[in-house]
Amino acid sequence: MLAEPALSETLGEFVKYFAGGRSASVQTLVGDASSRRYHRVTMAGGSPASVVIMELPEDQSKSEEGGAEGPPTELPFLNLQRYLDAGGLPVPRIYHHDLKRGLVALEDLGDQTFEMAVKAATPEQRRGLYRQAMAHIVALQRLGDSRPDPACVAFGRRFDQALLRWELDHFREWYLEAASHAALTAAESQAVTQAFEWIAATLAQSPLTLVHRDFQSRNLMLVGSAGTPEIRIIDFQDALLGSRAYDLVALLRDSYVELPSAEVDAHVIWFGQEVGLPAEDFQRLFVLQALQRKLKDTGRFIYIDRVRKNPSFLRWIPTSLRYVAAALRAAPTPLEPLREIFERHIPALHDS
Repeated sequence: MLAEPALSETLGEFVKYFAGGRSASVQTLVGDASSRRYHRVTMAGGSPASVVIMELPEDQSKSEEGGAEGPPTELPFLNLQRYLDAGGLPVPRIYHHDLKRGLVALEDLGDQTFEMAVKAATPEQRRGLYRQAMAHIVALQRLGDSRPDPACVAFGRRFDQALLRWELDHFREWYLEAASHAALTAAESQAVTQAFEWIAATLAQSPLTLVHRDFQSRNLMLVGSAGTPEIRIIDFQDALLGSRAYDLVALLRDSYVELPSAEVDAHVIWFGQEVGLPAEDFQRLFVLQALQRKLKDTGRFIYIDRVRKNPSFLRWIPTSLRYVAAALRAAPTPLEPLREIFERHIPALHDS
């Protein structure tokens, strides 16, 4: 019945149960930085014709990036899917799940990611796709603002100062120290600490809204006809409260897709108007959030290589550092010492 004899007995039993007697073949999909595994199950006859089974690690209730734990009685993914689906956000359907075994049968959204689509699109098509994606971020924020739900795990966790500092320190530990072997003086080290604390405190004090946390091109799927594709949102289990710029930074400062600066500026202006923030204020927030996020991403890529033994993300570090350099150039005065220190100790910034 099953096409992959190497499947675990637990997963095989789950597939047989869900297929309900229909013949089924299983294809394990290429993974990413997550510890979750995904398998496409194609079944003969009946509906649905195929599903994707998400196989979670043993410690299912925790975020993989720190600072976000869900209730042990329910998977955060299921909790968030229910809230987002009820709020009209385009998330995949859930057909069946087994909490004890950490297996979830999801709607099969196909293989076309937002990344693939925008790289193959004309400039006009690309702008339309980004406008559609940004509209989903706006809808997510409006949902969270108008319908906060204490039963939804996202409203019990936030990008507070400690979590923002943890992510910045991730860059310091894994890229600046472990990868670059930067030998900071005592004064430089103190200045970096002070700058990171200022960034974290400033962002933590900004008004909070509901954020996906990783709203980037590989977590958006395109389904439907080629002429009018529909964007569907995945990988939302780490949603929490954060700044109004956070998801926009993840989308427009995506390590996997670089946009012309003029397009980014136009998108930032449009988004700021949609969420009702003054243009200059939102631009400053976007720059500061971009700096924090891309420092974290750069450190994370080193961590994934050295701890998880997955070097596939190392090639995205130059892109992330270009974003860091751009943000530092536009950063407010209190961050000038950080820019000078990084330019001395991170040669790659000179090429960005």
